[in-house]
Amino acid sequence: MIFRKGELFCGPGGLSLGAKQAVVIDEEGNLVLDENGEEYKVVHAWANDYHEETVETFRLNILEEDDDPESVKFGDVKDLDIESLSPIELFSFGFPCNDFSLVGETKGLEGEYGGLYTYGIKVLNHHNPLAFIAENVGGLESANEGKAFVQILKAMEEAGEHGYNITPHKYKFEEYGVPQARHRIIICGIRKDLGLKFQVPRAPYKNREQWTTAMQALENPPIPADAMNHEFTKHQRQVVEMLDHIRPGDNCWVDYLPEQYRLNVKGAKMSNIYKRLDPDAPSYTVTGSGGGGTHMYHYAEPRALTNRERARLQTFPDWYEFFGGKESVRRQIGMAVPPKGAKVIVEAVLKTLAGIPYETEEAKWDENHIQEMLATGVNKKKKKKRTGKAKKKVETPEGQASMELEEIKP
Repeated sequence: MIFRKGELFCGPGGLSLGAKQAVVIDEEGNLVLDENGEEYKVVHAWANDYHEETVETFRLNILEEDDDPESVKFGDVKDLDIESLSPIELFSFGFPCNDFSLVGETKGLEGEYGGLYTYGIKVLNHHNPLAFIAENVGGLESANEGKAFVQILKAMEEAGEHGYNITPHKYKFEEYGVPQARHRIIICGIRKDLGLKFQVPRAPYKNREQWTTAMQALENPPIPADAMNHEFTKHQRQVVEMLDHIRPGDNCWVDYLPEQYRLNVKGAKMSNIYKRLDPDAPSYTVTGSGGGGTHMYHYAEPRALTNRERARLQTFPDWYEFFGGKESVRRQIGMAVPPKGAKVIVEAVLKTLAGIPYETEEAKWDENHIQEMLATGVNKKKKKKRTGKAKKKVETPEGQASMELEEIKP
């Protein structure tokens, strides 16, 4: 059975690559076929992104030979004629996370990007796909004191002719084989008239000992010297010397760093500034923005990671070519959904639609909690205290680093 998929805010194609790679295997390990003897398969129908080089990356890697390049539409989603898009059975949208991030000002729905999720709702209203997948950062649940999260869930639950049974969950991708601590809220919805409910696929790697490490990702197999998007950064001598003094897994704030390499900063200190990877653990979160000191740093060499190394940490295969300059590619990689994690979720959606059982785990928000949130308009789940969210600037040897990394904890 073929499922045509549309996507808004498609990025370089991480979620779509995971969807293309998805297969339906039963609990005995057998390939499942439909009543006509065909595989359950996801194919590209259309996609949209506002960043031109990102669109070229998607076209280059996701489209098949007979796909129309114009099916990947470059432009502002606000100008997209949603009603003219071709019919789909599946829909995905990683609506922009800038205003929901735990760092920065967390403007939520009041921010420039906060309301862009509504264009995904418009697709659901007009096209009524069988299922959808929506992705955003973990900070979504607490934006606007939790009201933004509830408002978005309510809009999704009521969308389309039939509404959707929704299952929001915070996925820890290192527990799904991704060599990176990347935690994202993903909301899966199944059309209510189908009488089905998506269940969270069980994370197979719950223990730290099972996680794929940064060193395993970057060295097994080694990255060829002539690999695509593998350009090295030229650092100032002071930066190289400073990195030489920082141990793997540490950052530039360690007490043992010689005085001449310490940064001049007042107030909160961002934990990922000049932070070197720990070779024996998953990497910290790959990001797509930030100035000097935020480019992720190798555990064994005094340098920033290459884009190909960042792509490895995001589970993109080495054949996946990113179009554009080095900073554009860095942005594309950091904003993407890890294909390996996406594949697991898409396969669970397909199994749900096909009626194939699979191993599951409890969602962070169970059905009772979801219904309570929708009824009251409030997410009453207890939230941890956070401080230091305001943007700060740090002077580094390579310029200013903006506060766009992980939250600063007390």
